[in-house]
Amino acid sequence: MKDGRPTLGALLRALRARNSWTLKEMSDHSGIPISTLSKVEHDRLTLTYDKLLQLSQRLNIRMSELFAENDTGAEPQVTARRSIGDVDRAVRVNTRNYDYYYLCTELRRKRMIPLITRIRSKSAEEFGELVHHLGEEFIYVVSGRIVVHTEFYDPVPLEEGQSIYLDSNMGHAYVTGKDCDEAVVLAVCSSAEDGLMDSLMNLHGDDVERELAKV
Repeated sequence: MKDGRPTLGALLRALRARNSWTLKEMSDHSGIPISTLSKVEHDRLTLTYDKLLQLSQRLNIRMSELFAENDTGAEPQVTARRSIGDVDRAVRVNTRNYDYYYLCTELRRKRMIPLITRIRSKSAEEFGELVHHLGEEFIYVVSGRIVVHTEFYDPVPLEEGQSIYLDSNMGHAYVTGKDCDEAVVLAVCSSAEDGLMDSLMNLHGDDVERELAKV
């Protein structure tokens, strides 16, 4: 593990060392091919959401540990770490209303969680119940148009290039705007409290499991 820049690969190496497993034994326990585990450990590959879910379930690890939010230990004030975001290498989560692309997932203990989101629902009725989670979030419309529904305000339409910042604990939902089949937004979620990634993962819930069951 590199100082100030722990990665998913470093986490898997530490987990394997703690259990005195070979790569083959790790593969047998997790159900993930040896070649894939080797690439992840060397930070040449990330894992899709279904593989992370499989890993957490089979190895009895919380999903948030794999996203690195709750690593313990003192962190240097200057970490000099960085990560290049790439949608092709993002952790993808498909749900009824959104397709999420979690970016820069190899960085541990991020204070912000960046993601690209494709929005498909066309109305609040189609979306369903408003969602709540820890922290605050910033949304920037990359393409298309959206309507932002919130618990305490009237719906707000946003065009390409516009943005909104809101309290994520307030019920909210993003749907496509008039004559728009699909919109793409850049989202940045942040929280001063621990557990943000757990909070986000809980939003995916049964929708994700149903999608994965079809694969």
